[in-house]
Amino acid sequence: STKMGCSATRSESKIGRGKGVVILMTSASELKGHKTGAWLEEAAVPYYLFKEAGLKVTLCSIKGGEPPIDAASRSEGFYVDDAKKFDNDKEAQKEFKSTVKLEDIVSSIGDYDAIYLVGGHGTCVDFVDNKVVDKAIGDAYESGKCVVAADCHGPVGICGAKKANGEPLVKGLTVSGFTDDEEKAVKLEKVVPFLLETKLIELGGNYKKVENWKECVSVDTSGKGVLVTGQNPGSSLACAKATLEAIKGLKL
Repeated sequence: STKMGCSATRSESKIGRGKGVVILMTSASELKGHKTGAWLEEAAVPYYLFKEAGLKVTLCSIKGGEPPIDAASRSEGFYVDDAKKFDNDKEAQKEFKSTVKLEDIVSSIGDYDAIYLVGGHGTCVDFVDNKVVDKAIGDAYESGKCVVAADCHGPVGICGAKKANGEPLVKGLTVSGFTDDEEKAVKLEKVVPFLLETKLIELGGNYKKVENWKECVSVDTSGKGVLVTGQNPGSSLACAKATLEAIKGLKL
C-alpha cells in the first residue's frame, strides 16, 4: 500500500484538526505537608494512547520544567505498565523533564485538539484559584474545538472556569471526578481545600459516579464545547479513549 511512506505529520492530521493534545500536570509537590504531585498513571496512559493514535502530545505543567510525581503512584498496585514504560522511555523523559509552562501556551489553547488535566493531590494546590488554568479551560471549552478532559483530581482545575456568560463551566454539564468517599478512603478529606464531588455538585454539575475505584467516565456534548471527565486512576484509560473519540467527533 502507498500508505507505508506516509509521514508522521500527515497521519497526525487525519485525527485532530489542531496542534494535538496538551497534557497538563501539577507543579505542586506537597499539600499542607502531605507529599504529593501528579499521579503518574493519569499522565502516562493518555500520553501513549494519544501518541499511538497519531496525535502530537505536549507535556505541560503549571510552572514548566519537571513536574513532581506522587510516590504513591509508583507503589504496588498503582504502578501500571504504561507508568513503568513512561519512566523508562528516553523520549518521554526528555519531554517530562522540560514540560511547557501553561502560561506560555494559554493564549493559543483553542488551536489544540484537547487539554487533558492529570490528577494527583498536587492539583489541590496549584489548579485551585489559578487564573491561568481558569482561562485555559474556559477558552478551550468556549472555542468549541478543543476538548476539555480531566481525570481523578484533574477536575479540580475545571471548578474555577466560567462559560462566556459568566456561569460556572460545569453548571448543567454531566461531570465525574474523585468522589468524597474515595477522598475519605485515602484519609485526605480534611487536608484538601474542598471535596471535589461536593464542589462539582455545588457548582451545578450533574455529577455521576460509581463505587470507589471502579471505572467511570462522563462525556458532555450538550454545550458549546466538549467535557470529558473520569472518576479515579482506574478511569485513566477510559477517560483517554473517550477524549480521543471526542477529538475524532469534533474534526470538521
